[in-house]
Amino acid sequence: MSQVLLCEPNVSEGRDLEVVEQIVAQVRQVDGVRILDYSSDADHNRSVITYLGAPEPVIEASKAMASKALALIDMRKHTGSHPRMGAVDVVPFVPIREVETEEAIAIARRFGSFLGGLNVPVYYYEDAATRPERKRLPNIRKGEYEALEDKLRDPDFAPDEGPAVFNPQAGATVTGVRFPLIAFNVNLHTTDLSIAERIARAVRHISGGYRYVRAIGLALADKDMVQVSMNLVNYEKTPIPRVLETIRSEAARYGVNVAGTELIGPVPMGALDEVVKHYLQAHDFSLEQIIELTDL
Repeated sequence: MSQVLLCEPNVSEGRDLEVVEQIVAQVRQVDGVRILDYSSDADHNRSVITYLGAPEPVIEASKAMASKALALIDMRKHTGSHPRMGAVDVVPFVPIREVETEEAIAIARRFGSFLGGLNVPVYYYEDAATRPERKRLPNIRKGEYEALEDKLRDPDFAPDEGPAVFNPQAGATVTGVRFPLIAFNVNLHTTDLSIAERIARAVRHISGGYRYVRAIGLALADKDMVQVSMNLVNYEKTPIPRVLETIRSEAARYGVNVAGTELIGPVPMGALDEVVKHYLQAHDFSLEQIIELTDL
């Protein structure tokens, strides 16, 4: 079987869709790379692009994507509700098939070295982290772009690649290798941001919630709603229904209903297995029952 490596860069532009299209076009032009999805959020002012292929075409596409994003995005002008530190904010590589973690880490570090050569401070996270305190993205991104200039003066925050010098247009980039992550958002029928923030604290690990959930509360001004924005970093150990029902229960305490949910980017099929079992109460359901997955 052929090798498959997935890449899911998050870039700090979600309002100027012409700019987003120019960035995505760089990926389209690389043979051997397939774009699975890309989406933009104006409130977050952020776009997520998901593509896959063999390791070499994927790193080629990632370099082209990043070069174009760095040329078009100016962090000095960026505002948005989602945490961010750079124009090319975070670039995770995810082994899908016949790619060992060590090989994916080598790809991530080649990509990081490339960006460092463009005078962008680069930090490695998750499986590619060079220090324990850099494993988690929120630790690296604390204070966001606005704190970056001061943080770079601290020798303990020296980047893994590139100069320890503030690049005001580009900011900094985080890249690495991780387990398939689910970006899952729950929108609430209220404009009270404090409710979303309290619910986020209830479900996220750092404040006593689920071990594999990262969550923040965000305002969705264009929709007159608020959002619990989450990364589910291990859907096998903390499945989607468990998190959603906890949020639904917490929201009910404040007399607030769930308006809807969002899955950003592709979702592993295994994550939907638990959704079917939970909501259909089909406890013996197996993914082998899906017609498209049946072997002839």
